Amino acid sequence: MFELSREQKMIQDSVRQLTVEKIAPQATEIDEKDEFPEDIVRQMAEIDLLTLSLPDQYGGIDADTTTLSLVITEISKALAPMGSLVLSTQSVLKIIKAFGSDELKDRVFSNLSSGDKLLAFCLTEPDAGSDAHSLATTAVRDGDHYILNGTKRFITLAGVSEYYLVVARTAETKHNDLSTILVHKDTPGLVIGKKDEKMGMRGSVTADLHLENARVHVDNRVGEEGQGWHILTNFSNSMRCWGAASIALGIAEGALAHAVQYAKERHQFGRPIASFQAIRFMLADMQMKTEAAKSLIYRTNYLVDKEGEPVSNATMSLVSMAKCYASDVAVQVATDAVQILGGYGVCKEAPPQRMMRDAKCVQIFDGSNQVQRIIISKNLIGKL
Repeated sequence: MFELSREQKMIQDSVRQLTVEKIAPQATEIDEKDEFPEDIVRQMAEIDLLTLSLPDQYGGIDADTTTLSLVITEISKALAPMGSLVLSTQSVLKIIKAFGSDELKDRVFSNLSSGDKLLAFCLTEPDAGSDAHSLATTAVRDGDHYILNGTKRFITLAGVSEYYLVVARTAETKHNDLSTILVHKDTPGLVIGKKDEKMGMRGSVTADLHLENARVHVDNRVGEEGQGWHILTNFSNSMRCWGAASIALGIAEGALAHAVQYAKERHQFGRPIASFQAIRFMLADMQMKTEAAKSLIYRTNYLVDKEGEPVSNATMSLVSMAKCYASDVAVQVATDAVQILGGYGVCKEAPPQRMMRDAKCVQIFDGSNQVQRIIISKNLIGKL
């Protein structure tokens, strides 16, 4: 039976306190204004939520996937965009930690040890996303430097990050054609585009990132040249279980809590609507789906930590199941929560309608749910 460690429970409690006292009260306003909440980021940094994956000597705790999942879930119960902020930063940290040179790790981690800096992962482009081999961004070797050119699309934390981990083409062959290169925010030629106006995940800045002859030293390459595809398929993809899936779980748990509270307080025909079988059965179904998603996520996180990188095909299939199922559940649970809240549910101040919009975004980002079903069915059926 899965059981949290004492340290994990303490971390979960501290994050829960932050979300209840600081994040939840501002969630509606952040969604309404769609402004990046710098004050909340500072408060998250004060309890070391942005350095979880750093090694001990740089102020982190070298957090495993279960711990990261717990943190992201708790934050996303109150405000999912802040969960995506943690996901983006920890994803890049984990990639640098696994594949970066000792010199790069020391240089970057020392800069990040203050705990208040963010990181962005830059894969998606106008004409490429899940089809990474179609990326058009190039990194051309010029002596001890790379010259980067291209546009990245829908980049979370664009314009507010310290570093950008860019996946770029370093060769024309289909195999070993991609590399990952770390670009500092002050690099000449790095230009942030117009902020995207999204229906959900508002408050989490996304924008285009343009690279216009950006010159980056070869020492900023993460991993070997041509290792980008390996990093994407065998490392980055496994992050979906503690990342996107955990954001979805937080949304579902948050929406369910609001629905239960409202159903107890709202009276019709002289009694709480929670006493009516129609509402009780809706709530029961919502909890069953949410708990099933949680169990799948916890099991998958355990296997990812146990196996290490790269994980087996069977575990990678579970990662896709966790992301796909949890985000589908989040949409269903949040939508049912809106229904239970009735007229109030469609008002802007009602959290479930925001959660419903956020959940829809999770079905799409970090590999759409259609792509996850391709991965699952491929592992299930094998070669024909």
